Amino acid sequence: MDGFFTALAQHAFLQTAVAAALLASIGCGVMGTYVVVKRIAFIAGGIAHSVLGGMGAAVYFGFDPLHGALLAAIAAALLIGWVRLHWQAQEDTLIGALWAIGMAIGVIFISKTPGYQSDLMSYLFGNILLVPRESLWFMLAMDIVLLVVVAVYHRQLLAVVFDEEFARLRGIPVGFFYLLLLNLVAVTVVLLIQVVGLILVLALLTLPAAVAGHYVHSLGRMMLIASLLGSVLSVVGLALSYGPDLPAGPTIILLAGCVYVGSALLVQFINRRKTQLSARRRADARGKNG
Repeated sequence: MDGFFTALAQHAFLQTAVAAALLASIGCGVMGTYVVVKRIAFIAGGIAHSVLGGMGAAVYFGFDPLHGALLAAIAAALLIGWVRLHWQAQEDTLIGALWAIGMAIGVIFISKTPGYQSDLMSYLFGNILLVPRESLWFMLAMDIVLLVVVAVYHRQLLAVVFDEEFARLRGIPVGFFYLLLLNLVAVTVVLLIQVVGLILVLALLTLPAAVAGHYVHSLGRMMLIASLLGSVLSVVGLALSYGPDLPAGPTIILLAGCVYVGSALLVQFINRRKTQLSARRRADARGKNG
């Protein structure tokens, strides 16, 4: 890892990669918290995999693949949200269909585009080292949009995430804010695609927030811890992959998965010890009273 930080001071592409990881971690922590608490990881996965169709079409017609990804992600979020609100019985089927159709459309467009599309392959499997510097402004703009919308509508989103029925009774337009939530998730998916690729995006979206949820129950604190943890995991994973020349995206996800499993085991151990100590104290109290 020492070699990575030495190279970081010398190479602009590594500095761009770290900046991209930090920018992606902001959206990852904020929206990943909503995804984990609302338990819509499968929906987020459907949105993530459907964007390949938009990216393939954008490259075929000569546009920026990230713009195509953003349009496809928003379209998928609106369609899934509409079905969830009005046709809930078919929700799982539709998500699975979008998942497959988006990938299939993307592969067809990629196959019909002349030449080998290395950039598109990096979006599929993730290559943070190839993030162009101009994409940082696009990522920063999306982060600002996410933070502003969440700050303005935090109470409404909170009500929709925890109790939709209560939100309806309070006069909150649940349908609108549910669709807004899914669109914010779609934006976050596009943010994370450049870091770990759309195949692994779901893991980075949910794992830091899930780890944070082991220790805090305040939504704001979960967002903060998840953002910080996502930043640390991304940078450390990038550093670990640099020396052995491993793929950065999978290395980051593997590290995040190990942290999650370790955290889950630690919490289970702590809870078991607390239960044992509580039972022992009750037994001691009964013995003294007897």
